[in-house]
Amino acid sequence: MYAAHKAAGGMTSIYRQIGIGCEALFRRILQDTLGLSETDTKWSYQLSIGDNKNRTLSLDGRIILDSVDNLEARERIRAWIEQKAFELQYDPGIVAALRGEVFEVRQGYKSKDSKRQNADIANASVAYKSAYLPCAMILSTQIDFDVYNRYRLTGWGVLTGKTGEVSSLESTYTFMRDVVGYDLAAFFERNHNVLRKEIEQVLVALLKTT
Repeated sequence: MYAAHKAAGGMTSIYRQIGIGCEALFRRILQDTLGLSETDTKWSYQLSIGDNKNRTLSLDGRIILDSVDNLEARERIRAWIEQKAFELQYDPGIVAALRGEVFEVRQGYKSKDSKRQNADIANASVAYKSAYLPCAMILSTQIDFDVYNRYRLTGWGVLTGKTGEVSSLESTYTFMRDVVGYDLAAFFERNHNVLRKEIEQVLVALLKTT
């Protein structure tokens, strides 16, 4: 009973830490591959919560088109943003005004937590106002179909961890390879033994009763 209780809480923490690690890895790839600064790859905004108090909310990554010095890379990203926006049925005037995109990075999204969904939808509305296309980047294929549809209907671009011959408009890994210019799938393949070993060591520690 003790081991099960300890492991249950620990598993939640492990998933959270994997997510945080994925976010940090994604931003570093954008910085190193596209020549962006740390500031370029972060996006946040202030939300008023009453009594002259503000709360800072943020997403996990950002690409500002004008900050990408490599013209070929910039045009690849611009073309992808336009294709994705038209696929999501954005008004042509909005598509023309987009100056980049912001990302929410997740290892997986199996939850149907309405509070989390509503927060993401609110983030998207602020992204539109700031002329960014919001994109949910899922590193696995774990996303509930209803959640997937709701996000798309509210203007989110959604990429999932499909591999193989999959369009960059659908796959996180194709997008990273063909649009950003970094083979993220190959990175995980090269390092899967190290990553698996670290996680297994944590799980063994969690399952011990003493």
